[in-house]
Amino acid sequence: MSVNQQGFSLVEVLIAMAIGSILLLATARFLPALQMATLRQTQQQVLEEEIWQRLFTVSRHIQRAGFCRGACSGEAVLIENQCLRVRWDSNLNGVWEDAPAANSDITGFRLNNGALETLRGATGCNAKGWDRMTDPDFLIVDEFKVQRHNISGFSPEFDVTLSAHLKSRPTVQVNASHSVTGHNL
Repeated sequence: MSVNQQGFSLVEVLIAMAIGSILLLATARFLPALQMATLRQTQQQVLEEEIWQRLFTVSRHIQRAGFCRGACSGEAVLIENQCLRVRWDSNLNGVWEDAPAANSDITGFRLNNGALETLRGATGCNAKGWDRMTDPDFLIVDEFKVQRHNISGFSPEFDVTLSAHLKSRPTVQVNASHSVTGHNL
């Protein structure tokens, strides 16, 4: 065995440990900020997905509005202040039925106390029995708006707008708008 084997001296080991400790402390300070940024991004993405799903649901109903396999009478799209009611012949019997609610061909959407709500068989925007589409303990819907644009010679277009923020973090906000054509109107 050779006696002149060399290794690290005590001073070199202490310097390496000091440099490693400084790098570890710097990383430890950066990690919570990285976790917070990841949490905010995830919350933003979840909120966006939730709002876009609700927006597309309302838009699909507008696209169906006015469909009738027979001689339906009445208004197919009724827009009031932060409330929308649409009619279409869902059971293909040729009439738009209002009652009973389980078989009704009218569906309503409204903003009520920070929640987007829906009701099948909505005879009015102030009727009872609306179901929440969004959870107000998770997100607050700030705006629900539907605007109709009549274009001469074409089917009307509708702009549907939803704006919301997280209840736990009001700075996380989403504003979404979607245009849809009412082909059956």
